[in-house]
Amino acid sequence: MSAASGVLIGAVLVLAGIGLGAMGAAVLGAGSLAEPKRHTGMPPAIAPGSAPSAPVVVRLGVEVADDGRPGARVVGVHIPGPGFSAGLVRGDLLLAFGTTRVDSAADLARAVARARPGEEVTLTVRRRSGGCQQLTAVPGIVT
Repeated sequence: MSAASGVLIGAVLVLAGIGLGAMGAAVLGAGSLAEPKRHTGMPPAIAPGSAPSAPVVVRLGVEVADDGRPGARVVGVHIPGPGFSAGLVRGDLLLAFGTTRVDSAADLARAVARARPGEEVTLTVRRRSGGCQQLTAVPGIVT
């Protein structure tokens, strides 16, 4: 059977709603099938001094909005996520990310983008009750 015949038969099977499975992969010469990978929840390690092949996007796992006063109001917390693990809750007002003062949602986004994934950072928040608290978060990366 030629490769063209294999492709034609594979296309007919797919259009007919029949999956190719391992046999189709072997006929089409795909080599080996991908092994399922277990997600550990930890960001992949990046060797010191090496640059990642793709841009790293750092996330805190929260949605924030401006509140008409200094800070970034937390309007959503992703579960699971670094913000949730740190103890952020909806309604918190983020005032500082590490040593960077947060006056707006955009300030927080810039500070998070500059953070190194996997390194702890102190968050200063004002709770709905009015009290201030410091939390420790470990920003992650999106893969």
